[in-house]
Amino acid sequence: MDALFTNVNWLAVGSSTIVCFMLNALWYSRKMFGVKWSKGVGIDIDANGDQSVPTLVTQFLGTLLFAWVVALAVANNSLASAVLISITFFFLLVAANLLAEHTVYASVVEGAFVLTMAAIMVACNFFL
Repeated sequence: MDALFTNVNWLAVGSSTIVCFMLNALWYSRKMFGVKWSKGVGIDIDANGDQSVPTLVTQFLGTLLFAWVVALAVANNSLASAVLISITFFFLLVAANLLAEHTVYASVVEGAFVLTMAAIMVACNFFL
């Protein structure tokens, strides 16, 4: 159990979680990918402007856990593990979206967000 906590850069975990959680709102906004993404997943971006509390809590917890896993990989001098985990998340998310018959564009937008989060998380671990 100690392996989950030893040498973790908690400042990087907290900071990257908050940054990535806030980036989520911008990423799926009209200013970035939101319009075409929402069409690709079959939702009306105007009707669903506000996310539900369970959605936000789940997104936050998932982001926190991802930041923790990346911090563990970096702390154990295994940047390759962080990269492999991120690429795995990318492909699993894209596959799930394609299975749900979302467009390739929408699926890649979601997968690219995972890779963007991973890059932010790794950077926070190196610079904080």
